[in-house]
Amino acid sequence: MKVLKKQANSKDCFVCGTENPYGIHANFYNMEDLSCVALFQFDSKHQSYPERTHGGNITSIIDETIGRAVWCIDENIWGCTIKLNMQYKKPVPYETPLMCVGKIEKLTNITFSGWGEIRTLEGEVLARGDALYMRLSPQQISPNANDYDLIMNQGEESDIQEIDIR
Repeated sequence: MKVLKKQANSKDCFVCGTENPYGIHANFYNMEDLSCVALFQFDSKHQSYPERTHGGNITSIIDETIGRAVWCIDENIWGCTIKLNMQYKKPVPYETPLMCVGKIEKLTNITFSGWGEIRTLEGEVLARGDALYMRLSPQQISPNANDYDLIMNQGEESDIQEIDIR
């Protein structure tokens, strides 16, 4: 599927932070079907039991991907999670390239909601979440932020033009 745009990363975010030594370092892409795709891999520092990623880390990437999927519709919409339901279907490995696909199902003036799935690159669904977000301005989320640039780095360009979403 065609990539429309690579989204910006922040510096310190646990999920996308480029300089967070404990982070997942995910990169997010706006897709032509208005879904958001994160490409990433967990590391052994994200483990729970040996060879398994901790459920909190799994939830974090799904939450972030759904929350960013709204930017595929309108880059000026921000929000914070108010409800998140998870289904852990299979153990999620670390040291393995993965993707998370998220899409918005409903958008109102007050909230937005959607779903997200962690998948292997072969398309096997390992975990799924459904979430509801309260729409808030960047200033409501982070009172010291003046605009988008204070929250998110514009980041590097990507030469990824297509992602195989199975």
